[in-house]
Amino acid sequence: MSYSIKVIKKHMQITTAWSGGTTTQLAIYPEHAEYNKRNFLWRISTARIQDEQSLFTCLPEFWRKLMIIEGEVILEYEGSHQVGLKPYEQESFSGGWVTRSMGKVTDFNLITAAGCRGELEALFMKDGTSHEIECHKDDVEFSLVTEAFYCTEGRVNVSINEDQSLWLETGDFCVLSWRASLDKVKIKISQFSNESAACVIRARIVN
Repeated sequence: MSYSIKVIKKHMQITTAWSGGTTTQLAIYPEHAEYNKRNFLWRISTARIQDEQSLFTCLPEFWRKLMIIEGEVILEYEGSHQVGLKPYEQESFSGGWVTRSMGKVTDFNLITAAGCRGELEALFMKDGTSHEIECHKDDVEFSLVTEAFYCTEGRVNVSINEDQSLWLETGDFCVLSWRASLDKVKIKISQFSNESAACVIRARIVN
């Protein structure tokens, strides 16, 4: 197998407290890196903001991407502007900005260091629909490609290169990585046939 895959079921995830609520780290790279030491290239997590107002942790050397899962929030950047977000809307901003949030929400977070590029996308499925993702080596100018999927609603099947498949239920997460020199990787995400709807947040990182 020319790629690596890791599945983290909901019951395996570890949740810890932060100043505004709780956070659950889903993946960090390199795997031996520690968030508190700021020695990572990228980190994926979910967070529950339980206070009506909270101050985000300052991360001046990193870039943040945040997508709302539940609730509504206003992000206020000190000395600049504010933006309102509803479920599955996202915002991209510097970790060094003084950022305050107003509203109780659950969100999905991608933090990247210099030299990494990341993006988030919400994939909605109903009535048996699916999403196909293909990555060719000519499409990537970086050395490592990572695709991560977090199921926020329903159940989905994730198929890789038609030779491996796995099921994700609500709250489950999987992360798939491969060297960009690999000719092609094809991923298909399908809704469980008996479910009315499903949603997966996709995070793509190249470094």
